[in-house]
Amino acid sequence: MERALNRIWYGGAPASILLLPLSWLYRAVMAVRRMFYEQGWLPSYRIARPVIVVGNLTVGGTGKTPFVAWLAEKLTERGLRVGILSRGYGGSSTVPRVVEPNAAWQQVGDEPLLLRQRTGCDVVVSVDRALGAEMLVQRGADVIVSDDGLQHLRLARDLEVVVVDGARGFGNGRLLPAGPLREPSSRTALANLVVINGRPEHASITRLPVSRDLPAVQMTLFAGRVLPVAGARADRALESFRGQRVHAVAGIGNPWRFFADLRGRGLDLVEHAFPDHHPFTAADLAFGDGAPVLMTEKDAVKCRAFADSRLWYVPVTARFSDAQAAELLERIGAKLGGRVDAVVR
Repeated sequence: MERALNRIWYGGAPASILLLPLSWLYRAVMAVRRMFYEQGWLPSYRIARPVIVVGNLTVGGTGKTPFVAWLAEKLTERGLRVGILSRGYGGSSTVPRVVEPNAAWQQVGDEPLLLRQRTGCDVVVSVDRALGAEMLVQRGADVIVSDDGLQHLRLARDLEVVVVDGARGFGNGRLLPAGPLREPSSRTALANLVVINGRPEHASITRLPVSRDLPAVQMTLFAGRVLPVAGARADRALESFRGQRVHAVAGIGNPWRFFADLRGRGLDLVEHAFPDHHPFTAADLAFGDGAPVLMTEKDAVKCRAFADSRLWYVPVTARFSDAQAAELLERIGAKLGGRVDAVVR
């Protein structure tokens, strides 16, 4: 199903036209819902700390989670105690829950566990983001960074960052289910910052309402040294896997970007794409040979319980030019204003 939808959304498959009536209905429901919040007929909940929402307009991966990790680390460096908020997609928890470093991903979700282990910040998963944000405040957070939640209007926010995949853009430009959009691409005009992941190659990106008031900065994801999933051995350079066949595994929103990055580093791959948030088992990775298996960090948190010496993961780090990083952080500090003193020092 996921592959079929990607062909429709990004490959120009004509079946998109048949789904347009459902897209029109979806658009109407979303517009009415937003109007209810804007008019105060549905209440938004404002907490006692500033809230930064990092989201995307499309279904699937855009690089949002690496950006959240980067932002949390930069704000932490500036002396702020950052709390990260997530819905906990894929986890079983039905009440607000603090994510511990050794939590079971089945309970809290793969991305929240990754963020907890990567950043060291407090992470809370909650279907009701307002309740989750309050829990982070009670734990001493100075600022809340919400991983996703752009469409969760019950939680009032001080700043919105929209992350866009430079290669896939907004796909065919249509709303669900005829296209990948959760909201019209014009929704970016209401955000405060736009982050473009990778080169802005897709034609739809040229329609972004970028201006002095809505700047766009370019992010790259850099794959560093490769780490063993089991954690018992030393790391190694990604290039050290050249000259041999390697299985590449990805259960993320855009696995093809991961595969392309590995091929770009000179690796000979056998690609294995799985659905986003796939609950991996040992059988999924039994390829009948002893070749190394490279996976994403998000997938690795779900494979540690059965990891063997074949399994490695490739952590990626968000990077910006010095000038764009400084501008991004300066704008965040200016927007938050007096709600947090000296966000940028």
